[in-house]
Amino acid sequence: MKYIHNFSVILLIGLLIMSCKTEMIERIDEFNLEQGGYMRTVSPFPVAATTFSVSKANMSGTKMEFVAEAVTPNQGALFASYDLSIRFIDATPANGTKTTTSAALRSIPASAYAKDATTGYPRATITVTGAEALAATKLTDADILAGDRFEITAVMRLTNGRSFTASNTGLNITGGAFYSSPFFYRLNVVN
Repeated sequence: MKYIHNFSVILLIGLLIMSCKTEMIERIDEFNLEQGGYMRTVSPFPVAATTFSVSKANMSGTKMEFVAEAVTPNQGALFASYDLSIRFIDATPANGTKTTTSAALRSIPASAYAKDATTGYPRATITVTGAEALAATKLTDADILAGDRFEITAVMRLTNGRSFTASNTGLNITGGAFYSSPFFYRLNVVN
């Protein structure tokens, strides 16, 4: 009797499993999906909020400098330009509040990048001196103090008209240790 009961349960479960019908779904055509890009910071690695600083005493001699690699499908073939904007954050109100809105700093075209022999992706060294930061924000040496900062945001533009920033890129890309593509750089003012 116990044998018949177990057999009946197993048969019922088997029939239920076999009666389920799965609808066939087409595979995703990954070759026709839209593809994007990001600007990977090669060095210094990783980029943190304290990575770059300029000296108030030597604005023209101190700089932010990093090696960037344009990553898009076909080893950077879609890359058009990397556009930088800058704004000043006055964190020391002792000399007045001089915080500015974003202003265009520079557009770096794909032609300024050279293909890296190891990765095959286009790379360039991007440099912004303290003097360039002051000029772009229309400030003078007297307007800044140690503790203030410049914030540089970036837009990666592609040849197909799409563009990528920190706001439309996932956290794995902007904050991930491998990708190191923040689209945001902080330039701290020190003595």
